[in-house]
Amino acid sequence: MSEHDNDPLGFNRRDFLRGGSLATVMTMLGGVELLAQTNAAPGGETASQKPKVKVGVIGLWTRGREIVNTLALLEQADVAAICDTYPAALKRAASAAPNATQTEDYKTILANKDIPAVIIATPTATHKEIALAALKAGKDVYCEAPLANTIEDARVIALAAKASKLHVFQAGLQMRADPLRIFLLPFVRSGQLGKMAEARAQWHKKTSWRSSSPNPEREKALNWRLDKAISLGLVGEVGIHAIDQAGWYLGSPPTAITGFGSITFWNDGREVPDTVQLVLEFPNGIRMLYDATLANSFDGDYEMLYGSDAAMMMRESKAWMFKEVDSPAFGWEVYASKTQFYKETGIALVADASKAKPATPQPTPGQDTPLANTPLYYALQNFLANSVAFKTTTDDYKASYGADDLDGLADQLSKVARKPAADYLEGFQSVVTAVKANEAIASGKRIELKPEWYELK
Repeated sequence: MSEHDNDPLGFNRRDFLRGGSLATVMTMLGGVELLAQTNAAPGGETASQKPKVKVGVIGLWTRGREIVNTLALLEQADVAAICDTYPAALKRAASAAPNATQTEDYKTILANKDIPAVIIATPTATHKEIALAALKAGKDVYCEAPLANTIEDARVIALAAKASKLHVFQAGLQMRADPLRIFLLPFVRSGQLGKMAEARAQWHKKTSWRSSSPNPEREKALNWRLDKAISLGLVGEVGIHAIDQAGWYLGSPPTAITGFGSITFWNDGREVPDTVQLVLEFPNGIRMLYDATLANSFDGDYEMLYGSDAAMMMRESKAWMFKEVDSPAFGWEVYASKTQFYKETGIALVADASKAKPATPQPTPGQDTPLANTPLYYALQNFLANSVAFKTTTDDYKASYGADDLDGLADQLSKVARKPAADYLEGFQSVVTAVKANEAIASGKRIELKPEWYELK
């Protein structure tokens, strides 16, 4: 068997150790990908030289406003239109996008040929209608995760995105665009943590998830996440990101899920549990434990991977590796900064930041705000960059070969180098896991996941 067999990254622990210099080792730890994620523009361009993208944001409740506020930090973003059926939401979002056209009908944005890209942040059950219409209108589409609240609807969206070869489609699994997560991937895939034992993640936040309105119909619409008929609950609306990340790092979707859920605190007539736990089974006997609650905020949210040589924690856009006393030394650790965390000393895993070569980060617009340099920030940044890359390639191709050869254009676009982001397939597969996890929570039973469920056809 080749040493690269069953290794999706094409390198393993032996490759990792083969690099003799610190520079070589750090490159194998993800330096190449990290350079592509910096805020510096390609080809020596300054940020102000980057072409702007006119974008419309559809859905302006909590997540939509966070998206609009984050776009305000990106110099490449030109928020040209915002949309919500709730006038109060439009008014709140307008402060971060004062020049944007306001509308209560998303179709006016899709009809505007000057707006090439849209971001969908409406309630999950409404994604299908809007996403399909946006793709049909020829827009680049960023659709928040989960793509849909049913596997069937997610499949329809993903197949439409797959067929739309002339445009960008990005699922809102933001961690897949985060430079930190990309940087950490080789630590896991090359065996730096040793033999993988388990994964764990949690999300704790004391909040009701309930919004009030003097209009009963409006209040019901605002609280769609508490309606079990259309909501995937905590696992779909929150846990989907950590669970997708675990499958990404472990190189496989889960094979079975056992779930538990209950309403432990918010006894206000809701139908969706305010506290859930999951046991997700992965190949090779690895399990992931996930829990989330709306009843308590202690210890916040984070993700962990445990191996026989080290554990790795990802928390608040930072990461640390905690080595076992009997783990082998690789040499690069002496150059890395170390910080105290609870009772352990962890090696800070930071791209291009070591004692041997001090980091010189590029200034980022709005970097003093909590929204700068978050996974969402990078996901939106990469969406805009990919939209520009597609437009530039399309314009160049049509100028050279005319506008009629769409097959040739599609082939050319398939070769465009894209910034890292979740695509339609990953978006679809994450919905499969979330839906089945939610079913396991509702039943309190173990559900075996069939590989064919994850196939897009």
